[in-house]
Amino acid sequence: MSETDYMLAVEGLTVSFDGFRAVDDLTFYVDRNEIRVIIGPNGAGKTTVLDLICGRTKASAGSIKFQNEELRTLKEHQIVRRGVGRKFQTPSIYDDLTVFENLEISFPRGRGVFGALAFRRDAEVRDRVEEVAKTIFLADALQRRAEFLSHGQKQWLEIGMLLIQQPSLMMLDEPVAGMSVAERKKTAELLHTITAGRSVLVVEHDMGFVEDIAHRVTVMHQGKILSEGTLAHVKADQRVVDVYLGH
Repeated sequence: MSETDYMLAVEGLTVSFDGFRAVDDLTFYVDRNEIRVIIGPNGAGKTTVLDLICGRTKASAGSIKFQNEELRTLKEHQIVRRGVGRKFQTPSIYDDLTVFENLEISFPRGRGVFGALAFRRDAEVRDRVEEVAKTIFLADALQRRAEFLSHGQKQWLEIGMLLIQQPSLMMLDEPVAGMSVAERKKTAELLHTITAGRSVLVVEHDMGFVEDIAHRVTVMHQGKILSEGTLAHVKADQRVVDVYLGH
């Protein structure tokens, strides 16, 4: 497999659970500064693809190249260090800490026991926390405990906890589930802001949100790619209407 200019090159990716192929010979490429959205019916294999990329699940076959480096042989924490960040469906933030503290402990230098022991809240950390808080619409909530944030604000905080690590690829699983319409609009705005210099891979069901954010859409069905292209292209594909959009 040759060197590519893609941020992420997934080729022939396959994983079987007890003989069932959850992801079946999947190939797709994500450009730099691209927002790619994966859609499809439940059980299509969308979340499993994110699990494979971040090393949570090991592939049976195929290749996952991130900036031309093979990820399949790496452990989860090594993949994070390479610059791949992942947000799960349920926000995993620290409710008893403030917004500032949640962002601060995600700062790369604070990672690991020795990092945490040697960690100092210096100007670099403060500046970065304030910059990220502004990006995620929480500049006025830095001293608020996370448990008092709205559902949407908690989702933004978790995106901020990824952002502060400066990943080159961010993967978000249903980031607007349970959000108000206004929060969904602001999240779309946020994703467009953070693609400068990085790629974003999103699994989503909310088609209004997909329309607001997607540069390209990959439609999955039964572990395979059913259709791929602009949202207009996949919406016009009769197979996509039959298995997904028509329901």
